[in-house]
Amino acid sequence: MTAPPDRHPDVGPLAGRRVLVTRERPGELGELLAARGAEVVHVPLIAIAEPDDGGAALRRELESLDRYDWLVVTSAAGAERVGRAAAREPGVRLAAVGTTTARTLAALAERVVDVTPPRQLAAELAAELIAAAGLPPARILVAQADRAAPTLVAALLDAGHAVEAVTAYRTVLQPPDRARIDGADALLLASGSAATSWVDAVGADGPPVIVAIGPATSAVARELGLKVTAVAADHSIEGLVDELVRQYPD
Repeated sequence: MTAPPDRHPDVGPLAGRRVLVTRERPGELGELLAARGAEVVHVPLIAIAEPDDGGAALRRELESLDRYDWLVVTSAAGAERVGRAAAREPGVRLAAVGTTTARTLAALAERVVDVTPPRQLAAELAAELIAAAGLPPARILVAQADRAAPTLVAALLDAGHAVEAVTAYRTVLQPPDRARIDGADALLLASGSAATSWVDAVGADGPPVIVAIGPATSAVARELGLKVTAVAADHSIEGLVDELVRQYPD
């Protein structure tokens, strides 16, 4: 059962606004919205499932993790599936695409994540990882979702690194309860996959305000027919919330 909305005092720049968050876990995004007075309505559009092979490929790679220089994860769900294996191989360096993912990975791996870009973008993770990895070819294992965009892996390959991409989990569409989303004031899109999942589950209709975390997410959303109101200038979770606040001037 989906959790009820987080209700907060009628204070802050988003007071009285019902904001839809489609991430699997509201996490930091939900906390930032709540701190600004929003009523956070958590409507996860995907459920996490085992890969089609039952996780056999992932287990095989993790059993020989010591042959890699880097382990890279692109979501908290991915971090949960590889973190304990990383703890057994302290010589493997770690990279994560966002702060929430990095915290999850660090807790399970029992060490600090070496590379986390300030903005939650695959292209920026690739750039920082390429800089940190030094002269190619570094041996890099990327644990990702079945529907992951090719941006990260393609950039690492183009830089001359030896990359193995393995499916850590599968995402399954989970249509939301329409009663929960009707009447919402805003929808936040933190990734292109979030936009795709929204359209697959709900259609191209949306709340009056739709804010995308960055231009790539906005491009996907607009191509699918969503009317994006604004794009965060700072392509981070904090920037996404700040951009939403700007949509409601005093």
